[in-house]
Amino acid sequence: MRTSLSTSLLITLAMSAAFAVAAPEQVAQRKDVSLAMANDLLNAALTACHADGRTAVAAVVDRGGNLVALQRDDNVGPHNTLAAQRKAYTALSTKTSTRLLAERARANPDAGNLNTLDELLLLGGGVPLKFDGQIIGAIGVAGAGGAANDEGCAQNAINKVLPAAKN
Repeated sequence: MRTSLSTSLLITLAMSAAFAVAAPEQVAQRKDVSLAMANDLLNAALTACHADGRTAVAAVVDRGGNLVALQRDDNVGPHNTLAAQRKAYTALSTKTSTRLLAERARANPDAGNLNTLDELLLLGGGVPLKFDGQIIGAIGVAGAGGAANDEGCAQNAINKVLPAAKN
């Protein structure tokens, strides 16, 4: 009796596993930021900042908001590390550059409430990464001496690493 019960259970489990296989059309196919791309973006962003005689910290998040890579110049204030990550996350989450988002928040009291969410940072320097019409992640730069400088370094990196034809 015990052997036949065990055999029946094994057969049932094997049949259940056979039906659990997902069809290819059920598997999501999404473009995302790779570690290599993130490092290329960070190198390009810091190179752009250095060309203007500035130091900074830059962070790249993937399409899920997860930190992929971060680089920080020497002597950059420690608060800028978190700021760069939050700028990248904000740009990804809102699909908008953080500089534009900050301008909109100042002009619209309802949008100003976005400042109450701890995860978001409405300071310029975060820019979404687009490839083939999809947002695949975002880059955030902080500590380069203001929102315009931070965003300039980020945008320069995007222009260099992600071809305009693909944005």
